[in-house]
Amino acid sequence: MPKPNYSDQVFINCPFDNKYLAMFHASVFTVLDAGFIPRCSLEVDDATQDRLGAIVKLINDCRYGVHDLSRVQLDAASRLPRFNMPFEYGLFYSAKHFGTKNQKQKQCLILEVEKHRYKKFISDIAGIDITPHENSPDKLIHALRNWLLNASRRTTIPPGTKINERFRAFHTDIKKLCRKNSVDFKTMPYIELVQNMTDWLKINQITHTRLFAP
Repeated sequence: MPKPNYSDQVFINCPFDNKYLAMFHASVFTVLDAGFIPRCSLEVDDATQDRLGAIVKLINDCRYGVHDLSRVQLDAASRLPRFNMPFEYGLFYSAKHFGTKNQKQKQCLILEVEKHRYKKFISDIAGIDITPHENSPDKLIHALRNWLLNASRRTTIPPGTKINERFRAFHTDIKKLCRKNSVDFKTMPYIELVQNMTDWLKINQITHTRLFAP
């Protein structure tokens, strides 16, 4: 199998817990429907492999990155914050600024719940444009779709309304299928989720049509 193109891959850096699940699924589906390949640390599931090294390789492979820094509250069990998201954003940022010519092409979208809240917990990135999603999958889909279009200049990315409609239809269909087969949708492995989304888009004959002239 040929290696995916660098400019087709999008690194998704976000929370993976149940509270964020709908948002995560919306991100993955939007990336796929826009014609890109979603990548994230959930792919790393090899006890013989260094996890951090594997994440660095993922970041190396992706021209684009989506970083949601909204999970700042303390964990209910440990009473400690989660630092994975800002850490992985830092790795992506460093790759762009200290990497090879190819790595310097990197572009990223930073998501948060509110527009200016990040200044209270990660003020070092003050001045960088932050996109709020208000914990809404609909708003996330539109924001991510518009950013992918602006960043890539691709003319085949569907409108946000269409991606949102298809995401809702997929969600309805996959939940019905999971209930029929006694499968827990919430615990579906990432690779299987991506494959199901890809298959659904193919089955429903989703085509990307030109929206405007280059």
